[in-house]
Amino acid sequence: MSAPREVAESYWAAECGRDIDAVMTHYHEDASYQDGAGLLRGQAAIRQYYEASARDYPGLEVEILREYPAAPDTSAFEVDAVLTDDQGARFRIQGLISITVRDGKMASIRCYEDPLKPA
Repeated sequence: MSAPREVAESYWAAECGRDIDAVMTHYHEDASYQDGAGLLRGQAAIRQYYEASARDYPGLEVEILREYPAAPDTSAFEVDAVLTDDQGARFRIQGLISITVRDGKMASIRCYEDPLKPA
């Protein structure tokens, strides 16, 4: 597993399963994750983000709509996702997520996403 698409598919499968340990195996120790809320650096900060997300939204579905390769180690993915909270309410989130891979793991993720809306 070394191409961005392979890493992304495996990562989203783990994230949709809400398996935080498996999600974190996709990240380098010094990785960065950035979305509209800010920049996170390192596995400890990134893990906290995923733990909170899984707690607030125990359900997640992600569909890759299109891949935009930028370089052998970087691709942007247009995604359509649905988060489900603990009350069963579903929220759609759509956007473009850029992933850079180094040695088969994610070195960085940058998310450009629309605001959550009811699904």
